[in-house]
Amino acid sequence: MKKMLSALLVGGALFASPAMGHAAFGDTVLKQGMTNDDVEQVKTVLKDKGFLKGEVSRYFNYETKKAVMAFQEKHNLEADGVVGENTYNALGKGGVVEGESEVNTDKVISKAKSLMGTPYKWGGTTPSGFDCSGYLQYVYKESVGVDIPRTVEDIYKAGENVSEPQVGDLVFFETYKEGPSHAGIYLGDGKFINASSSKGVTISDKNSSYWKDRYIGAKRIAAN
Repeated sequence: MKKMLSALLVGGALFASPAMGHAAFGDTVLKQGMTNDDVEQVKTVLKDKGFLKGEVSRYFNYETKKAVMAFQEKHNLEADGVVGENTYNALGKGGVVEGESEVNTDKVISKAKSLMGTPYKWGGTTPSGFDCSGYLQYVYKESVGVDIPRTVEDIYKAGENVSEPQVGDLVFFETYKEGPSHAGIYLGDGKFINASSSKGVTISDKNSSYWKDRYIGAKRIAAN
């Protein structure tokens, strides 16, 4: 696994990578029954975030699994109780720990989901009806006060390139014209929320036969 986190800042304490000779935090998938330093660091973060009530130790017990599942559910991840790449990433920036240039993905996704079922409207920028870019612009402005460009093409140009989307990133598709012409907010596990021309604001599967062939990349939006 890629080194997802070199340090975590939680509750004013800095959790750096383990000392030389140990795997860097985020290199190993963690699950119930394991005992190592990474487990202790994850449990410390979960306790600081209010998900773990028990003691912090190097052992991944059942209580740890339940705490991980609760964290995953809140951050729109697959709640399997296993700490993998997406969970490591969310532990580092999941709405409690935010870098100066990062947006609060929890707030973005919460606002995005609150608009489920809003009808599609070409040129629409309000909850009475959205097109795909109008929806994204509204969500970012109303949830975290971030202004993003009006068109999908310009949003694509403005975003930071990422090799694989993480929860809260934008995913882009080529649909009715050449280049980026549709986008949505990635929710994890291959799912993204978007203003679909056929269904309005809905959750779609990035790996479905329709979207898979049209996917062109992901971008990350920085705070203003």
